[in-house]
Amino acid sequence: MAGSANERLAFGKMGYGCKHYRRRCKIRAPCCNEIFDCRHCHNEAASMLKNPYDRHEIVRQDVKQVVCSVCDTEQPVVQVCTNCGINMGEYFCEICKFYDDNTEKGQFHCYDCGICRVGGRENFFHCKKCGSCYAIALRDNHLCVENSMRHHCPICYEYLFDSLKDTTVMKCGHTMHFECYHEMIKRDKYCCPICSKSVIDMSRTWRRIDEEIQATVMPEDYRYKKVWILCNDCNNTTEVYFHIIGQKCSHCESYNTRTIAPPVLPQ
Repeated sequence: MAGSANERLAFGKMGYGCKHYRRRCKIRAPCCNEIFDCRHCHNEAASMLKNPYDRHEIVRQDVKQVVCSVCDTEQPVVQVCTNCGINMGEYFCEICKFYDDNTEKGQFHCYDCGICRVGGRENFFHCKKCGSCYAIALRDNHLCVENSMRHHCPICYEYLFDSLKDTTVMKCGHTMHFECYHEMIKRDKYCCPICSKSVIDMSRTWRRIDEEIQATVMPEDYRYKKVWILCNDCNNTTEVYFHIIGQKCSHCESYNTRTIAPPVLPQ
């Protein structure tokens, strides 16, 4: 290929790739030996297979061969094509076998996570208890939940740890997709789908319920009826007067409660 070394390295930047990444190579999937633009393209195709037993995902570290998109040469995983000299990705991670021309994403490899992240290394820290990278603003400012990112989003059920979507940490420490969280709030759902704790400040709502209860007199048959409740916010159980609008926790004054059977007292 004619041209200087720099011209060859810059050839076609952002001009190749797929909807997931701009890059100048494809990968050979080690699991099925087929060629795909990236592992996400492979996983999407595999998820559509009719036979559920044939569905599978690529383990990124297992990729051994790539195909240059410019000269169509298949070769072991390297950054620069051994045949035409093209830089197959401005960002390259030999561990993840990952290429990307769009370096504005701020890609970096987190050795604790074991995968590449985006957003700039200087903007993130790795929380060892939660088992994932979080924004610097959350350092010493979030409730740790062990391996909180190594589960599926409770709304869309996509695996969070290596999801391409932004995630958020709720007050309770559980995580979900940022867009799923806001969709949940838009639908007036204010409890964590995992632990049922309130995810926003509900004090104004609790005061409004106080006013509604004061204005709503229960029928005589129910006026002195008591029930045992469990508070989802503070985990305390208590016996309170039943009301059709809601039962208030006497410990933290939350109405995020549910009726339970009375506790069994020791003999």
